[in-house]
Amino acid sequence: MKALLLTNEYPPHVYGGAGVHVEFLSRELARLMDVDVRCFGDQQVDDGRLRVRGYGVDERAIAAPGGLRSVFGAMARGVAFGASGVDADLVHCHTWYSHLGGVLVKQAYGIPLVVTVHSLEPLRPWKREQLGGGYDLTLWIERTALEMADAVIAVSEETRADIRRLFDADPDRVRVIHNGIDPSVYHPVAARDVLDRYGVAPDRPYILFVGRITRQKGLIHLVRAIPELARSVQVVLCAGAPDTPEIGRDMEAAVADVSQGREGVVWIREMLARESAIQLYSHAAVFCCPSIYEPFGIINLEAMACATPVVASAVGGIPEVVVDGETGLLVPLEQQVESPFEPIDPPRFSHDLAAAINRLLADAPLRARMGAAGRRRVESHFAWSVIAQRTAELYRNVTTARL
Repeated sequence: MKALLLTNEYPPHVYGGAGVHVEFLSRELARLMDVDVRCFGDQQVDDGRLRVRGYGVDERAIAAPGGLRSVFGAMARGVAFGASGVDADLVHCHTWYSHLGGVLVKQAYGIPLVVTVHSLEPLRPWKREQLGGGYDLTLWIERTALEMADAVIAVSEETRADIRRLFDADPDRVRVIHNGIDPSVYHPVAARDVLDRYGVAPDRPYILFVGRITRQKGLIHLVRAIPELARSVQVVLCAGAPDTPEIGRDMEAAVADVSQGREGVVWIREMLARESAIQLYSHAAVFCCPSIYEPFGIINLEAMACATPVVASAVGGIPEVVVDGETGLLVPLEQQVESPFEPIDPPRFSHDLAAAINRLLADAPLRARMGAAGRRRVESHFAWSVIAQRTAELYRNVTTARL
C-alpha cells in the first residue's frame, strides 16, 4: 500500500498541533507502507519509505486583497498537489488548507479520500477577522471534502459529535482516532539553559502557556487571570504569530497592563524549537491551556509527557486527554457568542483559571502526583505506534471497499 498525505504544515514549517501530528504519523506509517507527503514549503526528504516534498506558490500571481491571498495560495497548492501526478492507493488530508487537493486527487485519480479533522471551520467564526470572504471559501472547501470523503477521522469523540451535527457526512464513515505523542521525544529533562536565555528565574515557580495568539487558544483569559495569581509565581507566555495585527495589539496592551508593578511575566514572542519547548514544559510548575475551542489539544499531551500537571478549559476533546483531578484540573467554560467572531466567556472564567492554578501552586505533592499520572497516561494511551496501526487498518478498509 502507498498513502499520499496532503498537509499545510510539515517540519521545519510547523506552527500548530496538526503539523506535529502529520510529522509523527507519517514517520510511523512509513514503518508499515510507502508514504508520500506533499506540504506547503520547500521541504525535500527521502528517508526509506517516507518521501516529503514541499510546494511553494508565486505570491506575485495572487492579486487578491488581504486574507484572500492566503486562501487562494492554499487552493493553488492544492491544484499543484494533484497536478504533480499520483500513484498512491489513497489520499489523506489534514486541515482545510489541503482539502481541495484531496478532492481533486480523489476525482481525478479515482482513489479513496480520507480526511482527519483537527478543527472545524464553522466553530472558528472569528477567522473571518483574518480572512474576510476567504472564510466562506474555507467553509465551502471543508464541507465539500468532509461530505464526499470515504472516511473521516475525528481526533476526539467530541469532534465526531460536532461533525455529525454540522455536516451531512455518513455516520458510519466517521471514526475516532486520537492524536498521539512520542514519549521518547517528549520527556522530562534536566537542562535549563533555555530558561536562563529568556530570563526565567530558577528559584521561582512558573506557569507556562505554549501556543499561537489566536482567539481560539484563549491566551487573553490567562493574561487576565495573572493579577489573581500569587505574586511569587512567574508566568511564561511562549506565544507568537498573532492571527491579525489587532489581536497582536490587544495582547500587547493586556500584557503591559498586568505587568505594571509585577515582576516575572516573561513573553517569548517566537515559536521555539521542540528541544527548547521541552525544557520549558519540564520545569514548569503548571501548564495552562485556556482554549475556548480545542478539538483535541496536543499541547496538553506534550506537557503531560514532561510530567507537568495541567490546568485546562473543559472544552472539546480536552477532557479525553486531561483527567480532571488525576492529571490536572479542568475549568468549565460556558461560552456565549455575542457576535459572529467575538466569543465571550463569563467573567468567572479567568477567575476560575487563577483559582485552579493557585490550588496546584499551593500543593507541591499534588503537582508531583498529577505530573507522574500524566506521564503514565501518555505512555499507555497515546503512543504513535498504536495510532499508526489504527490508521493503517482504516486505510485497508477504505481501499478494500472500493475493489
